[in-house]
Amino acid sequence: MAWHRSADEWLRSHPAHVDAAVAGALWLVCAPLSLLFVAPWTDGTGLVLAFAISSLEILPLAWRRTRVTVSAGVIVLACLLHLALLPTYLPSVITVPLVVFTLAKYGRRWESAAGLALSLLGAVLSTIAFGAVQGSFSTTYLVFNALVIMLGMLVAWTWGDLSRTRRLALQTLQERAARLEREHAAERAAAAADERARIAREMHDVVAHSLSVMIAQADGGRYAAATSPDSARRALETIASTGRDSLAEMRRLLGVLRDDDATTYRPQPGLDDLDGLLDTIRSTGQAAELHVVGSAAGVLPQGAPLVAYRAVQEALTNVLKHAGPAADARVEVRYGHDGLSVNITDNGRGTSSRSEHPAGSGHGLEGMAERANLYDGTLTAGPLPRGGFAVRLFIPYSEEA
Repeated sequence: MAWHRSADEWLRSHPAHVDAAVAGALWLVCAPLSLLFVAPWTDGTGLVLAFAISSLEILPLAWRRTRVTVSAGVIVLACLLHLALLPTYLPSVITVPLVVFTLAKYGRRWESAAGLALSLLGAVLSTIAFGAVQGSFSTTYLVFNALVIMLGMLVAWTWGDLSRTRRLALQTLQERAARLEREHAAERAAAAADERARIAREMHDVVAHSLSVMIAQADGGRYAAATSPDSARRALETIASTGRDSLAEMRRLLGVLRDDDATTYRPQPGLDDLDGLLDTIRSTGQAAELHVVGSAAGVLPQGAPLVAYRAVQEALTNVLKHAGPAADARVEVRYGHDGLSVNITDNGRGTSSRSEHPAGSGHGLEGMAERANLYDGTLTAGPLPRGGFAVRLFIPYSEEA
């Protein structure tokens, strides 16, 4: 940053120091000069009075921006004493246009108007008072003198009022920028929270499904080890394969969280991947079948196939956990005229083994319902009248279809 910019920034951020320095400099110059101006018209007492009045007119400038009303009031009082007790102008009257400018820029509206009115009145009164005392000026000169002073006051007030307008506009822009920054920060935080929730749901789906498959395979392999080593070996291979796939998926999700440039990406699973999902389920010994009815009559929202896949994955995971070893699972994907319906049913134990996890109370089904709501869809889960359990998902076609 250049030195002049640094100096400007310091001056703007320390107004009290600047005003005090300006007031001190003016006082050092104008107070002694006041003695010279008044000397031809008064005696020693008048000199002391001129010095005191000059000081009162100048020194309050030290807090002209920090205490606008007090500073202006003291200077106005000093100017009245000046008119009443001294016979001529003093150099310290230079503070009057400064006060008019300050009131117009920093004061309240009534203070700005009062400052202008008093300065115009003071121009007339001072011209009359000092002209009458001195008695050596013509009427034309006095009128011209008053008009010049009044014009100077009007210029100072106009400049201050324009500066006030600019200051308020700049303040409004700064407040708006700060508000927008706060809003953007809140939006970024909300987006980050949504992304964390989405990744948490993805991790839950991956971990819950994979662990359920691995547990089922481990249980089956343990019982088959004594009688069918080949079956046990296949179960161990499935466990290893499922574990590797889950580990790769976890690394991908964590790589997204780290924003790692080396992260590898792959397409999200969808309805076309249901065959592979059911093959994984069947490898545990769980009976499962897939039926696809109809064809798409519209366009599904982007991301809806992933929601459907995760719903089937979560439902089949619950079948492995709760339905029992003799249960059969059925997945029906039906394309209707108004949207996609996915029904996952089983003929297992129903809610008897799920008493600790009522329908919809688990994070898995709750997360599926939240995902469906994002696409104006619905997800319901509950026991079937003749036993078993059902999860039903519906996602309407997008309006663009």
